[in-house]
Amino acid sequence: MKSITFGQFYPADSVLHRLDPRIKVILTVLYIVCSFLCKNIVSFALLLLSSLLLIAAGKIPLKIILRGLRPVLIILIFTAVLNIFWTKGEHLLFGWKFIQIYAEGLYAALFILIRIAALIIGTGMLLTYTTTPIALTDALEDLLSPLKKLHVPVHSFAMMMTIALRFIPTLVEETDKIMTAQKARGADFSTGSLIDRAKALIPVLIPLVVSAFNRAEDLAIAMECRCYHGGDGRTRMTVRHLRVADFVPLALVVLLGASLIALNVIGFGYTMR
Repeated sequence: MKSITFGQFYPADSVLHRLDPRIKVILTVLYIVCSFLCKNIVSFALLLLSSLLLIAAGKIPLKIILRGLRPVLIILIFTAVLNIFWTKGEHLLFGWKFIQIYAEGLYAALFILIRIAALIIGTGMLLTYTTTPIALTDALEDLLSPLKKLHVPVHSFAMMMTIALRFIPTLVEETDKIMTAQKARGADFSTGSLIDRAKALIPVLIPLVVSAFNRAEDLAIAMECRCYHGGDGRTRMTVRHLRVADFVPLALVVLLGASLIALNVIGFGYTMR
């Protein structure tokens, strides 16, 4: 549970940390779109290279990034295995009774691994690792500000999204504490069938839900004590202004998307349908 680093801010002095949070939100959306534009081995290699460049630009230790991938390792392996055994093609590599492995299945498994890893690394580097909760809230509110004319509570929506995102590491830490306490009382979460393990988690889920509601109530009381009443008439201590340097990463991501489309049209090696 301690390996989950998603939602945690890592303080550092890097290009991504100094980037305007509004640009980083837009970059995140564009990067997600770019990850789904990849169709061949060269385009996926370029996507993987871009995620490594994001790690270098954010000055986040590689061990922290890899530790953040550990919780989804089972999902990655399960997805890869499904693609290997269920994807059919023209080039049969291994066949035995009902088990058939095609080259297309191996390519599909490799591509899905790179895509999921790039998505997790890219969104983490552009948002949670390099952006404070206050900056992220202000960025979402600014980007959604045109909806205020339709009487949409933009500030409340942005605040709820940010609080939910930043509560992830808090709830993970609380879950770890509860499981440790249950193990000290003789609970066993690692043996038995799948149904037995699911039943063993019931003593963890109930106190976790109670703790989540208690933390939510404490947060609401703290916000009321600080005279927080939403976004009406609320000013900001820091007024952000876009710089020319903020648009350089935006142009690079657009160039990345155009390069991926060009690589798909050229078609290097195996191309997904």
